[in-house]
Amino acid sequence: MRRSRQKNPLKRPVPLGLVALLLPALTLAAQQEPRERAPQRPSRQYSIEQFMATTRVEDASFSPDEQHVLLSSNETGVFNVYAQPTAGGRPTALTRSRTDSTYAVAYFPGDTRVLYTRDQGGNENNHLYVRGLDGSEKDLTPGKKLKAEFAGWSSDDSAFYVTTNERDPRFFDLYRYDAKSYARTRVYENTQGFDIGDVSRNGKWVGLNKENTTSDSDIYLYDTETKQTKHLSPHQGVASYTVSAFDPESHALYFLTNDGGEFTRLARYVLATGAIEEVESADWDVMYTVFSKRGKYRISAIDQDARTVIKLYDAKTNQPLALPSLPEGDVTSVVISPSEQRMAFYASSDSSPSNLYVHDFTSGKTTRLTDTLSKQIDPEDLVDAEVVRFPSFDGMQIPNLLFKPHQASAQAKAPALVWVHGGPGGQTRRGYSAFMQYLVNHGYVVLGINNRGSSGYGKTFFTADDGKHGKEPLWDCVAAKKYLQSLPYVDAEHIGIIGGSYGGYMTLAALAFHPDVFNVGVDMFGVSNWQRTLESVPPYWASFRQALYREIGDPKVDAEKLRAASPLFHAEKIQRPLLVLQGKNDPRVIQRESDEIVQAVKKNGVPVEYIVFPDEGHGFTKKKNELRAYSATLAFLDKYLRAQAPPAHN
Repeated sequence: MRRSRQKNPLKRPVPLGLVALLLPALTLAAQQEPRERAPQRPSRQYSIEQFMATTRVEDASFSPDEQHVLLSSNETGVFNVYAQPTAGGRPTALTRSRTDSTYAVAYFPGDTRVLYTRDQGGNENNHLYVRGLDGSEKDLTPGKKLKAEFAGWSSDDSAFYVTTNERDPRFFDLYRYDAKSYARTRVYENTQGFDIGDVSRNGKWVGLNKENTTSDSDIYLYDTETKQTKHLSPHQGVASYTVSAFDPESHALYFLTNDGGEFTRLARYVLATGAIEEVESADWDVMYTVFSKRGKYRISAIDQDARTVIKLYDAKTNQPLALPSLPEGDVTSVVISPSEQRMAFYASSDSSPSNLYVHDFTSGKTTRLTDTLSKQIDPEDLVDAEVVRFPSFDGMQIPNLLFKPHQASAQAKAPALVWVHGGPGGQTRRGYSAFMQYLVNHGYVVLGINNRGSSGYGKTFFTADDGKHGKEPLWDCVAAKKYLQSLPYVDAEHIGIIGGSYGGYMTLAALAFHPDVFNVGVDMFGVSNWQRTLESVPPYWASFRQALYREIGDPKVDAEKLRAASPLFHAEKIQRPLLVLQGKNDPRVIQRESDEIVQAVKKNGVPVEYIVFPDEGHGFTKKKNELRAYSATLAFLDKYLRAQAPPAHN
């Protein structure tokens, strides 16, 4: 449930009062109507098996000779690591797990050894592994109940850095591993609850993050030689500071901040002088910045109205450079090759899953390396979302992504769903979701809401839900139903709510606190009892535990408040059908959260369906489980939400 502007910890894969939101590019005087669309067209319906024939790919690292890109793919049904030729062709499997999903980290700079990571059944206790030249596997972080993460390479490639919480389950220490022998040395012992942001290439500096609240944070600089820690971000009021990256020459620490403004911008701290210099800003949040290995390029990403916009700069002059012609949609995971002659990236859209591309700066040629959409699906049958906004109960403008089925019209009204993202503080973003497309393809309008408290829309909007969970953010979801009812192609009498993680909590809260609003609810691993969840968060959340308590409530002093906001203690009010999906190994929202809400709602005589996945954690990483979860959801919605029986598959 940790909030973050760069990634949402309640999901797997990367930061107002009651008045109208008045921000540039977001302000609307009245409810925004969807744009005029082309007339309805025939659209073939596809089975869940056809949708699951699509492959998910992610991660990218160039081999030393730049003839391959290391990536993760779930082609076999479970994520494994592959070597994808940059010239095109079939990838080669480097791992062959049939049980636990395995994700690519990086090639070694001087040979074809690779680093990768996996946990055990979704418990999130990731270890770091190396695949040797002979194909053998070695666990670099052995032990039980520890979590490890890769933290970068040294400038001469003779070593790499890893964080683990083996010494103290609450905190992550930093280790330097020899790239040949794997012998390691601890370079930073974390006793103050910092998050390690980045390590300078020369190994002298470590950038540290410290969360004070979910919207206020600081950065620190640790000197590995003097063992001194310096506070770099003293400030007044609420402001976020986050480490982004050291430059390749180890001259400056680049960081993100929204101090003094609504949106996150990029600045740098010059290590030699202590000067702070502004680097980059936009009318949206700057999400991150990274450098190419030799320091020629700097790449930034902007969160522009729920899609990622990439910017390329000359790292020496900070002048913007022209990007190659990129595919339409969301461009992510940009990586420059070691020679700085090639660039790998992923591109996706609402109706097209992510595909890997490589661009050659010398020839200007861009090559698509993967073709992930199921061959059985015609892309024309899929749907692109539209960004829409509506005024909530207090006039605040709420941004959303709206998916309209091809077959929906004023003459053939469709049932609808309010889809709530995880968090709190996550964001419903552009990009392909097989689950959403499956529901839309089968005739459901889906409104992906970014209720107040979502990231990407400025500091004021982000903090507007603080201490108000179960109230104002939920009231935005109630207003979302009214917005859907205003659309001529929506069946106003058949609207449900669905969400995962914090979105699952919002689903349960909607059914408990507004029992007459939504017809059904689908809860995926959502919180039902805030006090227990906050008490049972993993030990390694210690660095931001207090921030979470300030956001939602402290179990020791706010028991009454947490009880009031927890659907479990109001379950007798739930009178609408409920589907609950839960991973047995979930360390964030434990299974008991779902067990007890299911037991409580069943006492009301309400239809309740419950599925526990024994080999999953917080979310789904295996195709067989996605297939079961998504098909069960559609069957549940067809039975309890749709006005009439669905048509047969073609």
